[in-house]
Amino acid sequence: MAILARQLQPAKTAAIEETKKSFDGYNDFIFTEYRGLTVEQITKLRDKLREKEVPLKVVKNNFAKVAFSEMKIENVDAYLKGPTAIAMVKEDSNEAAKILFDFKKEAPTLVVKGGYIGNEIYDEAKIEAYSKVPGKKQLIAMLMSTINGPVQKIAATLQAYVDKKSQEGGAAPAAE
Repeated sequence: MAILARQLQPAKTAAIEETKKSFDGYNDFIFTEYRGLTVEQITKLRDKLREKEVPLKVVKNNFAKVAFSEMKIENVDAYLKGPTAIAMVKEDSNEAAKILFDFKKEAPTLVVKGGYIGNEIYDEAKIEAYSKVPGKKQLIAMLMSTINGPVQKIAATLQAYVDKKSQEGGAAPAAE
């Protein structure tokens, strides 16, 4: 738990409120340690995440602890140690995790500490496994192609029947 003084300085109170505002609207948070990354590497990572509308924000750990506590998000204090950057995700957090783990191959100094996803705490191993699962949009596309396959076969079979009948000179059945 974050250490709270009895009387917070107005600047710190404002910083905590600003941190809470930046977290507002995001459902999932992935905690990373960026120690050892160059500015160029961090910029490249931010650009990749920005394509998926996932901001990567460097936060002051104490402010983040207080903000998460006030947001009723518990048990994330363990991930808020050392230099921390938080990837904030609205949807498809596994795609953001995939980007982070793919980038980790390029820059091994990046550490994915864990995450808060779907009201559950994920450690590094669990979030890595989660990153390998297809995203929501990919799963919907896979389902739709599975549903669409038999319909296309029926349509092709019916069209082949109509074509065969018209080539034989017989009257093709009337289309409704």
